[in-house]
Amino acid sequence: MFTRFCDILFSGLAIAGLSPLLVPIIIVLLSTGEGKVFFRQERVGKGMKPFRLLKFATMLENSPNIGTGTITTKNDPRILPVGRLLRKTKINELPQLLNIFLGDMSIIGPRPLTNETFSFYPRQTQSSISLVRPGLSGMGSIVFRNEEEIIQTQGNAKEFYASEVAPYKGELEEWYVSKRNIILYFVLIILTAWVVVFSKSKMVWKIFKTLPKPPSSLSADLSYE
Repeated sequence: MFTRFCDILFSGLAIAGLSPLLVPIIIVLLSTGEGKVFFRQERVGKGMKPFRLLKFATMLENSPNIGTGTITTKNDPRILPVGRLLRKTKINELPQLLNIFLGDMSIIGPRPLTNETFSFYPRQTQSSISLVRPGLSGMGSIVFRNEEEIIQTQGNAKEFYASEVAPYKGELEEWYVSKRNIILYFVLIILTAWVVVFSKSKMVWKIFKTLPKPPSSLSADLSYE
């Protein structure tokens, strides 16, 4: 499949090209926080098979068992000082290039979730998105680019995620699965870079007119209005 060829090519080039950046980050992480470089966590992959997702360590190692568990908020006290910068710039996600190169993930696809957050999706959504490799970025990631900030404003983060965020994000991921093709693959790569720079951009709504509309509780936060 051509997208798999692109995944291998782009992730391989990125790993080689970004290595001068990755080495200093590793040194900083070894000398700060808990001295951990990588965070490994089981996520749900294609065919609902589990795989170990890689990230740079930005939170306390025992974070999944503290506070809001696998749901992270913007000013989460479990985030390490250096981790805030890495998360804001999305640099913490770069180790997933290895997941992509090895075939666990794709550059574009539904965001891989933990078993807990995956269970918040309706059964139909789970079946649909498990047909494809999870992605480093994707439609759900682009629309919910400020997810941690949205959840931060809620009293009960886990309840809000389960009742409002997950159902709508699931609709977006299903939309991607039903529409996916090589053109959409490249458009979403470009759009990912765009929203990292312009976080309040409404470009996604202008490009994709058939996207499911967000519920009223999320419209303003997702720059839909």
